[in-house]
Amino acid sequence: MKEYGKNIQGLVDHLLTIEDREKRTQSAYTVIDVIKRLNPQWRQENDQKLWDDLYIMSDFKLEVDSPFPMPDKKILGRKPLPIGYPKGEIRFKHYGRNIEKLIELAIEMEDDEEQEEAIIYIGQLMRSFHSTWNRDNFDDGIILDDIKTLSKGKLHIDLDKVKENGLFESNTRRDFKTQSSTSRSNNNNNKNRRGNKRRSNHKKRRN
Repeated sequence: MKEYGKNIQGLVDHLLTIEDREKRTQSAYTVIDVIKRLNPQWRQENDQKLWDDLYIMSDFKLEVDSPFPMPDKKILGRKPLPIGYPKGEIRFKHYGRNIEKLIELAIEMEDDEEQEEAIIYIGQLMRSFHSTWNRDNFDDGIILDDIKTLSKGKLHIDLDKVKENGLFESNTRRDFKTQSSTSRSNNNNNKNRRGNKRRSNHKKRRN
């Protein structure tokens, strides 16, 4: 196994020459520890994988009292499981499935302002995607129509408002999650300032 190198392979070969089972087991634990020391990124690795690899490097001839049983030799020829692909057709392929997921999230938003921020953010993404496919005859109305179609009429924003303020342009892009958290932070700061002002006035009256 190339990821371990010749030196580790040499140690594993040496394990097979140790006749005493107890010493062989202790040495096998030492080899596992050496692997972890030489590869710090593997310290959090599943120990069973390291022991399985040890057995593989010994050609399944290593007999030790390990915390895990020797794996079946069939694992070497086992084909990986097929990758599951999402089912269902994408309505507008140039936008991708992630846009559909964002629209589903926006539909679930109960706060009108947050939902509008989400529509603007989605519109900016859709505009950038659309422009890579079709730079001619582009209009924000196309984006709005597509949003209505994908949301089944549940998401809407005034077209004149979008055009006048350039809401779908990339230079006005703001993550609606960040914008919402910023708004909440500003509200909290305003509350704190009002509270501090009241305490200051109260102290003045007492003096």
